Amino acid sequence: MRFVADIRRRNSHNLSTLRDSPLHELSGSLGDLGTLLPLLIALTLQNSISLSTTLVFGGLANIATGVLFGIPLPMQPMKAIAAVAISRSFSEKETAAAGLFVAAVIAIFSLTGLLRWFGKVIPIPVVKGIQLGAGLSLVLSAGSSLLQPLGWTKPSWADNLIWGLLAALFLLLTTSMPRVPYALVVFLSGLLLASLQLSTSSVTSGTSFWHPHAFIPSGSDFRVGALDAGLGQLPLTTLNSIIAVAHLSTDLLPSIPAPSVTSLGLSVAAMNLLGCWFGAMPVCHGSGGLAGQYRFGARSGSSVIVLGAVKLVLGLFVGQGLVSLLQRFPKALLGVMVIAAGVELAKVGESLNTGARDLWEEAEQEDDQNGEWTIEARGKRARTPSELERRERWMVMLVTVAGLLTFRNDAVGFAAGMLCHWSLKVSEWWERWRGARSRRISLPFAMGRRPGRGSEVDEHLLDRNSDAPDEDLL
Repeated sequence: MRFVADIRRRNSHNLSTLRDSPLHELSGSLGDLGTLLPLLIALTLQNSISLSTTLVFGGLANIATGVLFGIPLPMQPMKAIAAVAISRSFSEKETAAAGLFVAAVIAIFSLTGLLRWFGKVIPIPVVKGIQLGAGLSLVLSAGSSLLQPLGWTKPSWADNLIWGLLAALFLLLTTSMPRVPYALVVFLSGLLLASLQLSTSSVTSGTSFWHPHAFIPSGSDFRVGALDAGLGQLPLTTLNSIIAVAHLSTDLLPSIPAPSVTSLGLSVAAMNLLGCWFGAMPVCHGSGGLAGQYRFGARSGSSVIVLGAVKLVLGLFVGQGLVSLLQRFPKALLGVMVIAAGVELAKVGESLNTGARDLWEEAEQEDDQNGEWTIEARGKRARTPSELERRERWMVMLVTVAGLLTFRNDAVGFAAGMLCHWSLKVSEWWERWRGARSRRISLPFAMGRRPGRGSEVDEHLLDRNSDAPDEDLL
C-alpha cells in the first residue's frame, strides 16, 4: 500500500509540474540529446543496434521511470560498450551480449544488497569526484569530437562554428531568463536546419514500421561482448549511472524522494534484460543526462514521460527513416548542449563541504546521540567540517577527478580517490587503535588490580571459599 501511495504522490507531482510549466518540462526532456544522438546514429549506421527497437524500448523505459521515480531520469547509451562496438564494428548479437552481461551483473548486485553496501561505504568526496570528472569529461568530449572539427563555414552552411557561437550566446542570455526553454528552441532549430539540408540532397527519408525480431547471442558473442566491452562498462554503470545518480537527485531535487541505489540498479537491469534480445542499444541512467535535463528545465518525471511517448511513436511508425535526418543534425548545436550539461553536472562539486549528504547524515547522528531528535535537527542542520577536514575532502575529490580525466576511465578515478581517502585516514585509524589498546591495558588497573596480585574482588571471593572466617564477613 505504501508503494502505491508513493506512486500516486509522484505522479500527482508530475501532473502539477507539467500543468504549471509545460515548456520547461518539454525543454528539459531534450537535455541529454547531445550525448544520445551521436552514439545512437553511429551504432545504427554500422548495424550494431536496431534504431526502431531502441526507440520503442527506450520510450517504454522513459515512461516507466517517469511514473515510478517522478524525476527526469535519463536513458543514455552505455558509453564504454558503445565505444568498443563502434571501434570494432560489433554485430547486433555481440552488442546485445555486452548489454545482457552488464545487466545480469547489476541485477545480482542489486538483489544481494551489494549496491546498497557500495553506496554506504564509498566516501562522498569520491562520489563528488566522479560527478565532477564526468561533467568535465562531457565538456572535453564536446570540444574534441563535436566542435573542434568544425570551421567557420564548414562542413556546411547549416553546421559550423558560427551556429555554435550563436547557440552559446543564446545560452548565456537565457541563463538569467529561466522561463525561456533553451533546449526546446535549439532542438527545433536543429531539426529545421537538418530538414533543409535533407531537402536539398538526393537522399530521402520515409516511414518504416517496426518489425521486432528476437535472437539469442551465441557463446562466442557473449565471450566477445562480455570480455571486450562489458567488463569496462561495469564500473562506469555502478558509479556514474547508479550511485552518482542517487546522490545527484538529492542535490538537484531535494523536495522529491531520491531513488535508492537498489531501485536504480534494478531499473538498469530490467531495461537491458528486456530490450537487448531484440537489438536495442544497451542503456543506463547517467548523472550527466540528469544534470542536462535539470539544466534545461525538467523538474519532474513528466518530462521523460513525454519524451518516452514521442520515442515510442517514432519507433513504431518511423524507425530507420530517421537516420538520414539525424545524421544532418548540426553538431555545433549538439556540442553547446553537451557543454551546458557538463557544466551543470560539474557544479555539484561546489557543495562538497557545505551541505553534502554525509555532513547532513552525521549531524543527524550527533543529534540522535544527544537525545535531540527534532524536525529542525533532522532536516535543516548540517555539521560544519574543520579546516583540516575540508582540505582533505577537497584533496580526495580532486585526486578522483585527476585519475578519471587522465585515463578517461571512471574505475581509475574511483581507485585513485579511494587510495587517497585511505592514505589520509591512516593516521586517524592508528590513533584510534592506540587509544583502544591503551584502554584495554588500563582496564585491569581501573578494576583495582595491582601488579603481582588479583583484584580486591577476587580476594573477597577467595576469602569466602576459605575455611577460616573473614572478619569483614562477620
